[in-house]
Amino acid sequence: MAKASSDYGNSVFVNCPFDGSYTPLFEAMVFTVFDCGFRARCAMEIDDSGQIRIEKIFSIISECRFGIHDLSRTEMDKVTQLPRFNMPLELGIFLGAKRYGTGSQKQKVTLILDAQRYRYQTFISDISGQDIRAHDGDPMATIPLVRNWLRSSSSRSDIPGGMVIVRRYERFCRQRRALRKKLRLSEDDQLTFNDYTTLVAEWLKLLENS
Repeated sequence: MAKASSDYGNSVFVNCPFDGSYTPLFEAMVFTVFDCGFRARCAMEIDDSGQIRIEKIFSIISECRFGIHDLSRTEMDKVTQLPRFNMPLELGIFLGAKRYGTGSQKQKVTLILDAQRYRYQTFISDISGQDIRAHDGDPMATIPLVRNWLRSSSSRSDIPGGMVIVRRYERFCRQRRALRKKLRLSEDDQLTFNDYTTLVAEWLKLLENS
């Protein structure tokens, strides 16, 4: 496992749905980011009702060189019959920061995900020309996509292989219940984003020291 840091060049902004049905993909993605030696960040890391959400997103994006953006959630809400546009909006902010920002902001690198590779052309055709990656809704397929992108984008040679990370993640999933108990996070507790990243970081530290 490469050593992680919290600076700009090691921070990965994760822009994806945060509902229960997406959780398996989100957790696999965050685990991969950490196992590759980076730090995953998202809007859920800050619980400050006094801070306007969009300002929070602006701040986090400005602190991340890398950005993962999943556009797969295009279904209509069952109640409102309207889609959610948060993910395309945050992708636009990230691309805008790269295009119009100065200094290190111009170094931003983006991974765009969707359920199917060319589906985006029907609902956000302006990003045609970007290399969209498809995960087919499979958490295990997401792991090598994120790993390979971080490897090529960062040019780091110490990043584990995709299947190595898949096997580590499967092992983590089997052992996380015991680790939750050790960290005094009971099964009845709903893990926050910060709880989950602490769980992942602690497990990887134990793996490295074993």
